[in-house]
Amino acid sequence: MLTRRGWALTIGGLVLAVAGRLLGLLELYVLAAGCWATMGMALGFLALNPADIAARRTITPHSVRAGDEARVELALQNRGRRRSPVVELRDPVDGGPRRARILIAPLPAGASERAHYRIPTERRGVIAVGPLEARRFDPVALATRAATIAPVSELVVFPIVEALLPLPHAPGDDRRGGFRRASAIGATGEDFYALRPWVVGDDLRQVHWPSTARRDELTVRQHDVPWQGRATIVLDVRARYHDDDSLEQAVSAAASIVAASGQGGSLVRLITTDGADSGFGTGAAHLEALMERLARLEAGAGDLPALPSTSGAMALVVSADTPAADMTHLARLGDRPSSLTVVVVDRATGTDRSAAPGTTVLVGAGQPLAPAWNRAMAAAGV
Repeated sequence: MLTRRGWALTIGGLVLAVAGRLLGLLELYVLAAGCWATMGMALGFLALNPADIAARRTITPHSVRAGDEARVELALQNRGRRRSPVVELRDPVDGGPRRARILIAPLPAGASERAHYRIPTERRGVIAVGPLEARRFDPVALATRAATIAPVSELVVFPIVEALLPLPHAPGDDRRGGFRRASAIGATGEDFYALRPWVVGDDLRQVHWPSTARRDELTVRQHDVPWQGRATIVLDVRARYHDDDSLEQAVSAAASIVAASGQGGSLVRLITTDGADSGFGTGAAHLEALMERLARLEAGAGDLPALPSTSGAMALVVSADTPAADMTHLARLGDRPSSLTVVVVDRATGTDRSAAPGTTVLVGAGQPLAPAWNRAMAAAGV
């Protein structure tokens, strides 16, 4: 492949040949031949100096929050039998004009090298990195030869998460949704739940002797189920009720509530109006999966689909343009009318939804959620 300089030299030789023909000057033919001979030498240099470079790309961490940086590490190795030429690495970022460009000095046969660069992030989403291209040039940069040496990798950018208080506890029929306190394990209750190791203070009458003999350690019966709340976050992502800014604000609000509820020990469930339902879960892996789901989320089209009902505390994250009938329908997904509603005010309309069901937190366009949310949670006695 010719570079711009190579194409200029080739076209220049053609112009010189035409001019020599028209003017009848042998000197112009000689100059044209010199241009083409130079191009031939450049192409021959690339053919006689191959490069067999292998690469492995590692992105650390593989997921970050918006505004943070990720580090891209490139592990390179010369798999050829002789010294490699100078190689330029080009690694596109997010399919746009941004790309990392790194020059690698000649490597002896079998030698390895490392290079790295950083990727800044601005908004949530998935950033495609690559494919990584190794490009060689002749000494005067008239021609180039490129080869793809690493596939595309993904960097997941999580939404911005604010520090929030957890949702207020909503007791219900679920045994794991009782009062916000730990049960007196092994001391009261009649229903058998599990076996666990004995700790100081346990009633010796609850010792399970067969298991103790088998495990060679004191094991007691656990009768009461420990408390574990349930939190459901319902996010309206319908495109006709959001612009880009309000959608990002709504997704960030949902991510913040998910994080606060998960850190509080509750089972967390995420439902979106595009029909996705994560189901209840807990633990770091479940929360990371929810954050990745929110990172990849895009506005959807269509009407409000049939959504599953849920139990425990519930938060609605909607646009201020969401119709009142839809608000009522979404609120009915919960088993109690005390569900919490978060309204992200649309910049264009600024509609007030203070009459929405449940506890309402109004958030202006571009404003942080934490102050208004934490005030509402404090008032609710969280």
